[in-house]
Amino acid sequence: MAHSVTDHQSPLPVSEATVLALPPSGQALDLSSRWTAVDSLLCGAFAGAVAKTVIAPLDRTKIIFQVSSNRFSAKEAFRFICCSYMKGGLLSLWRGNSATMIRVMPYAAIQFTSHDQYKRLLGGYYGYQGQALPPFTRFLAGSLAGTTAVMFTYPLDMVRARMAVTAREMYSNIMHVFMRISQEEGIRTLYRGFTPTIMGVIPYAGITFYTFETLKKIHAEKTKRPQPHPHERLAFGACAGLIGQSASYPLDVVRRRMQTAGVTGSAYATVLGTMRAIVTQEGVIRGLYKGLSMNWLKGPIAVGISLSTFDITNDLLLKMHQISFSAH
Repeated sequence: MAHSVTDHQSPLPVSEATVLALPPSGQALDLSSRWTAVDSLLCGAFAGAVAKTVIAPLDRTKIIFQVSSNRFSAKEAFRFICCSYMKGGLLSLWRGNSATMIRVMPYAAIQFTSHDQYKRLLGGYYGYQGQALPPFTRFLAGSLAGTTAVMFTYPLDMVRARMAVTAREMYSNIMHVFMRISQEEGIRTLYRGFTPTIMGVIPYAGITFYTFETLKKIHAEKTKRPQPHPHERLAFGACAGLIGQSASYPLDVVRRRMQTAGVTGSAYATVLGTMRAIVTQEGVIRGLYKGLSMNWLKGPIAVGISLSTFDITNDLLLKMHQISFSAH
């Protein structure tokens, strides 16, 4: 996300050290042409995978509490992590992470690519081609990108949720989950919870992209620097993620309840019915916002790791292109 922003900025002075580090103009042009969207997507997918792997125990704990009626607290979350470790070993804390990896990589690729395309299309349509988009258009581009990514990867999110809340004896691997759900519950079950997911991703992706790009735009105007420093980018990304998560979190809880209804014995069939049942049995705050504090904890961690990993792999691939160019 940090490297997908294409807001127009006026040319700024470049330091002498930076100029000396660059190849001649003709070589720089040829080198930049070698850096493709595929390279950027690979970096983003890898960064997302690393970040998700690191926070997987916290993510799994959040899902467990989301789909149950047990009251959430930091003490109970810590107790669950300890019990999981004692019963199933260290790797049990990462159960379902393989499905997460398979989902995260195409999801990130589709989201980043489509976001750039939607910004170009909307910018051209509204007459802002090559310029910073107005607020609503920025929000719309993010929402459409998130919706597109969800449409292509949702069954993998369903599988990941099932693996996260069940024992290994029930689902041994990803293909086993697909086969059992298809045979015992029907193909349509793979898209159970799709409606609240779409309803949630519209404000989440829209607000996240909008907030991040708006903060970068304001930062560039105030500091006269085209790109923020890594720690500033981290702060912008964390802020954007926290606002987006908080706005769409109740629908995330509804989505998880509907996804895991087949293994928890609950009858969650519709969005409104699920929401009504949660509010009646557990209340608004303790039900629809259960586990939100866990999201506030893991969100900045995930963003920090993701951005750092992206920068490292980005630099590594760029150096590989430079070496390849020099060799020729």
